[in-house]
Amino acid sequence: MRSLKRLLQRSLIFGLGILTVWLIVFVVFETADNRLPWILAVGVTYGLAAYIILPRVIRLGLKILQHKLVPSYTITGDGLPGDPVNLALVGTLQQLRAAFAALGWSEADGLGLASSWRMVQAFVLNAPYPTAPFSTLYLFGRGQDIGFQKAIDDSPRKRHHIRFWALSPTHAEENWGAADFWKSTDRPQDNDRVVWVGAGTRDTGLSFTRLSFQVTHATDSDTNAERNYIVAELTKSRSIEAVQVVQSGQGLPAERVNHYITDGEIRLASLVDGSSSQNRS
Repeated sequence: MRSLKRLLQRSLIFGLGILTVWLIVFVVFETADNRLPWILAVGVTYGLAAYIILPRVIRLGLKILQHKLVPSYTITGDGLPGDPVNLALVGTLQQLRAAFAALGWSEADGLGLASSWRMVQAFVLNAPYPTAPFSTLYLFGRGQDIGFQKAIDDSPRKRHHIRFWALSPTHAEENWGAADFWKSTDRPQDNDRVVWVGAGTRDTGLSFTRLSFQVTHATDSDTNAERNYIVAELTKSRSIEAVQVVQSGQGLPAERVNHYITDGEIRLASLVDGSSSQNRS
């Protein structure tokens, strides 16, 4: 029964792939090529394929392949696996902001037309933009609640960064590692003591997304190293305590997620008030 189901899934994906190639090459490109100069036809075809057609096809394909699986990673706007979840901090929003401020990290600007245009300029000119916006990744049915970053060599192309999603501690304690944990869409109040579920990675330059070929930051595939770096920095500044290891979602292989290498482990720690950490130093 399982083999038959797998065969059916692969057949559907294969058929979807053939249909997509036909649509891009024989409908979109031929239509554009009949009306526009060749170079413009190629550009229009790329734009429609990378940002409209392929994202929707990928979302449909993933629904077929990942039915009922529990994610241990974030989701891009196209429905692709995004950054692996690798850190969780317990505390208030004020404590979270204070912890990363102590490391010299900046809170990311909201994503909008003005911030996106400034990011493009900074990226092309390699000019500093310490509060550059993040693309939106999704967890618990919503985009990240807050994000922090620290540029490497003052370059907007290279940076340490992490996104966080707030989750009720009661929900986390009852469902950690179960399907319901990842399906929660409720966002706690800003002044609550919550679990900040985070996905931290290190940007290394310019790249294209897999499958849809959209322009994006290139990231270091070793997310374990970035997680360990962030935890070490927070520990050194005495912003966290009681660090422990927990496992992320079930039903997925831990070795690779998208193009990332991850051991599937999440570092869980409690945030410490800034005044308390200063008294200990």
